[in-house]
Amino acid sequence: MAAAAAAAATRAVRRLLVASRSLHASASEGAAREAATSFVHPAAVVHPDAVVGQGVSIGPFCTVGASARIGDACQLHAGSHVMGDTELGERCVVLTGAILGSDIPGQTIIGENNVIGHHAVVGVKCQDLKYKSGDECFLQIGNNNEIREYCSIHRSSKSCDCTVIGDNNLIMGSCHIAHDCRIGNNNIFANNTLFAGHVVVEDCTHTAGAVVVHQFCHIGSFSFLGGGSVIAQDVPRYMMVAGDRAELRGLNLEGLKRNGFSDQEVRMLRKAYQKVFMPSIDNQSSFDDRLAELEREIELSETHEASLILWTGHVFSSCS
Repeated sequence: MAAAAAAAATRAVRRLLVASRSLHASASEGAAREAATSFVHPAAVVHPDAVVGQGVSIGPFCTVGASARIGDACQLHAGSHVMGDTELGERCVVLTGAILGSDIPGQTIIGENNVIGHHAVVGVKCQDLKYKSGDECFLQIGNNNEIREYCSIHRSSKSCDCTVIGDNNLIMGSCHIAHDCRIGNNNIFANNTLFAGHVVVEDCTHTAGAVVVHQFCHIGSFSFLGGGSVIAQDVPRYMMVAGDRAELRGLNLEGLKRNGFSDQEVRMLRKAYQKVFMPSIDNQSSFDDRLAELEREIELSETHEASLILWTGHVFSSCS
């Protein structure tokens, strides 16, 4: 009797364990299905040909065009719009009023984990009068960028070119990036920074507010552009510039420290900078002569830092 009762109890426990596992598996599958299911608000308009990934949330009064492709786990807040041939990578957030892409020929590609701010306009037709209606134009944006409210970023002016923005950039409110610009990685552009067409910005640059950069200028890595500056010439790497028709103000020492340059590297850059850009009164040599002299100083010019400052000097020479 006791043995039979024990066996029955064991069977009952086993049945309970099996039932428990089954319930847990069902709950997990349900949670997975819920996470994979996209939510489209009834007041949103999503074209049936649009490609919408898993776990996407599309809020009220959004529109998604026929050629749009929305990656997994994206969020389109109320009143945002994705138009034309536009690809939005995974985990992007598009805030209220933002417009991505345009119904003109060409393509807008936005990478993963980007935030597009309120009423930003990204990937629309450029303002270059040379643009020919019907030509393809392109914009490509990398990953992990924060593009704040009221920014405008335009596509290229020609089918053979492309407006490009890299990764990990902070583009603050009301900035403008015009056609055919090429922006690198890890840059910070403060409010109302304006880049005209064909500007090249390298990596780890920082602009203060209300900076204006003229067409075709080249902004070197680790440089700092002072507030309200008008940049009409190239800005060498590592430098700080400021002013209406900005002038050289010295090395960007704070920026170098923040970006992990060692004391030794900063000293080497300072030495090279002083030799090239701040000659003594008695030194009557030309700019190019001073560069050549620096190159001849093997103990300095063999270092990585000196080779970069030499490149900086040549850029500055070409635009001065």
